Amino acid sequence: MGKLNFSGLKMVTPDNMICYCRQVTQKEIEAAVKLGARTLSAIQESTGACTGNQCKELNPSGKCCSGDINRLLKNGTSESVKHGCCS
Repeated sequence: MGKLNFSGLKMVTPDNMICYCRQVTQKEIEAAVKLGARTLSAIQESTGACTGNQCKELNPSGKCCSGDINRLLKNGTSESVKHGCCS
């Protein structure tokens, strides 16, 4: 579980769940990046993240995980992602 910062907001930690549909953690996505995944499609293929369709029901934020994954990729993707797994 993430730690709280001084403002009470949850901070991202390597064990944070990113994809609630497929139970993929930040640590797993970072490992895929270290192995060469550089786009959302590559993350989807290597981890299964962002391949479900229940984000609104399972993710506490009620959002698709594609935005979180793209942030982890540090916007270094050449892939223009207009739709995530829940579109």
